[in-house]
Amino acid sequence: MSNAELANALLKACQQRGIMLATAESCTSGMIIAALTDIAGSSAVVDRGFITYSNEAKMEMLGVSAATLDAHGAVSRETVLEMAAGALAHSRASLSLAVTGIAGPSGGSAEKPVGLVWFGIALAGQPVVAERQLFGHKGREFIRHETVRHALQLGLRTFGEDPAG
Repeated sequence: MSNAELANALLKACQQRGIMLATAESCTSGMIIAALTDIAGSSAVVDRGFITYSNEAKMEMLGVSAATLDAHGAVSRETVLEMAAGALAHSRASLSLAVTGIAGPSGGSAEKPVGLVWFGIALAGQPVVAERQLFGHKGREFIRHETVRHALQLGLRTFGEDPAG
């Protein structure tokens, strides 16, 4: 499935369940919410997108704690869990997709290489889930595109749907 098809499928899955969706994006800076809102009628399901590129934005808009950022950094399991939970807490959504990663071409380290992305998925009433992906040092555009794709797939899997179609 293309990203557009995945976005459409996720919108339909949310609509069928009567829930709103929000995103909290760092490394994609709004590409996930854009993929969703490119589709006519998405306003029935999409509540809002938080673009939290800086640590300050993560703290101010999503309630990510300074202690978490200091201890684990912006690109971490702990941070993405707080981002996903914060997106639910600061919106009318019942599902949130959060991403934070290193899209490159610079900024990576041995511990956190370029291509590392953390995903957070929060569904109201359920524990927040995090997943780590390494997309490799294949270029900024590739990493960001694959991050959008994977986030949409995770959203569908949250509802037990097969994102392969």
